[in-house]
Amino acid sequence: MKRIFFIVLMTPLFVFSQQTKEVLFLGNSYTYYNDLPNMIKQIALSFGDTLNYDQNTPGGVTLQNHSSNTQTLSKISQQQWDHVIIQCQSQEPAFSPSQVSNDVFPYAQILIDSIASNYSCTEPIFYMTWGRKNGDQQNCAAYPPVCTYLGMQQRLRESYLEMTSNHNATCAPVGMAWKESINQNPILELYTTDQSHPSLEGSYLAACTFYASLFKKPSIGTTYIPNGIDTATAVFLQHIATNTVLDSMSTWNIFNADFSFQQNNEVINLTNLSSNYESVLWNFGDGSTSNLENPQHIYSSSGTFNIELYVFTNGGCLVDTFSVSINVTSINSVNELDNSKVLQETIDILGKKSKIDSNVILFYLFEDGTVEKRVVIE
Repeated sequence: MKRIFFIVLMTPLFVFSQQTKEVLFLGNSYTYYNDLPNMIKQIALSFGDTLNYDQNTPGGVTLQNHSSNTQTLSKISQQQWDHVIIQCQSQEPAFSPSQVSNDVFPYAQILIDSIASNYSCTEPIFYMTWGRKNGDQQNCAAYPPVCTYLGMQQRLRESYLEMTSNHNATCAPVGMAWKESINQNPILELYTTDQSHPSLEGSYLAACTFYASLFKKPSIGTTYIPNGIDTATAVFLQHIATNTVLDSMSTWNIFNADFSFQQNNEVINLTNLSSNYESVLWNFGDGSTSNLENPQHIYSSSGTFNIELYVFTNGGCLVDTFSVSINVTSINSVNELDNSKVLQETIDILGKKSKIDSNVILFYLFEDGTVEKRVVIE
């Protein structure tokens, strides 16, 4: 009698296909400064991707303004968007939690409802902005946490992520990319002289962050570098943006399929690491599927298989996939039954009693409480 062992090798397959996105930007001067949407478009084109966009970005407007703005509402309904970018006025999400709940969140809800009413498959993206260079001095006395850049940035992060969570939306973490850039190179100036609006470098960092958030691909290596930014600085900002987004996609609730695995011979235990999804489907490549969150699968034959994870959101109309190639190789080794053990019964992989048969995975249950998994080869 022989036992078969399976050696399973898994190698992730990262394939970046060309994509086209239809995107509407709703914001203010933080979006229209340096023509941010066009920067993102040019980065996308450099990688063979396409960004078609429209925008309504009048200076200083709040979410309350946008929620009743006829041009905003008209643009939302003019087509089926893949994404609608929502950017608050730069100070309003940094106010106290109670003030944000009263003055910001209700109008975010109105915009989200308008977006969903137009096209349920649209994925909203909240544009997390940056803290002012020396904090919000206008509101410092009334609310001390915003007196510094770090305090203001923390409140922006909290409010944007709360809106993201409340609406099962995505967050583009531009503000956190700014924070990391400042940490690594405080000399690089991301602000204009008003210490609020973005310099050319600040907008480029925002554009690289948006590209990674929208297309879920690195902005590293783009050939688009605006005139006025040197190559070394551009590469630095590309790395900051890419790492901020792609290293923490679940934090930003970016719709994304991902999983990890543990392998014990022929048994594969899968852990779903996806974010911002509603349901899952696993395809193990051997004719078997599962809709369990974290399934276990046992391969009964050798060969090369593709494990594919499909995740669905927005009522099932948005799908993302992640796949892993698996090579299963059988190795035979002679291992006679230990006759000193008393066999109690044998069961199949479904837990049903089964007679000993050839070429079938069976579990041998012994009276001493031990279990052995065996396959009889004839």
